Amino acid sequence: MQENVRYVKLDLEKHCQDKDFEVCATKVYFNTRHAYIIAIYRAPSGNFDFFITKLDTILRRLHTVTTEFIICGDINIDYLTDSNKKSRLEALLKTYNLTSVVKFPTRTQKHSTTAIDNIFIDTSKMRDYTICPIINGLSDHDAQSISIHSFIQKPPHKKYRFTRKINEHTINDFLIKLSYENWETVFSTDEVNKMFDSFLTLVFH
Repeated sequence: MQENVRYVKLDLEKHCQDKDFEVCATKVYFNTRHAYIIAIYRAPSGNFDFFITKLDTILRRLHTVTTEFIICGDINIDYLTDSNKKSRLEALLKTYNLTSVVKFPTRTQKHSTTAIDNIFIDTSKMRDYTICPIINGLSDHDAQSISIHSFIQKPPHKKYRFTRKINEHTINDFLIKLSYENWETVFSTDEVNKMFDSFLTLVFH
């Protein structure tokens, strides 16, 4: 991490379980916003249900309206083919508006080509990015490099709600004001509709 970048390491060790879900993360600050960079690993033989549950737990814990996530790692789920595991992971990540951006193979063997390493971001806010493989010859997996050129930060949606304060003081004030009103027009008839119309006229005059 560059020295001029502010960041905080996160302690997620309690969520880790060998082969099933291995995770580390850091919180990086960018001026008025921040992002969690989360690296995960799941072994091919790992418990997938445990993986999904723990990933959801961490994302729910960290998520806020101003939070950005960048998730990367070797998840051993091939994104070049459809599968039940891919569908379940996509469904979970969509609840946090996260999308896979690796569209190329990350592991090539003699008889197979797969994309089992991935990066997930919110492409509605990180629209300007470039991603490419890095073939280094040190592993049977290729690395991935992503450059995010800008964040599009949506302003938080503000909701306003008007409420009437009801307490002993406001109730007494209301009763005093009612006592000053002339109710003769309201009670001058026995017809409910006319009484109600008179009441509205009295109240909103």
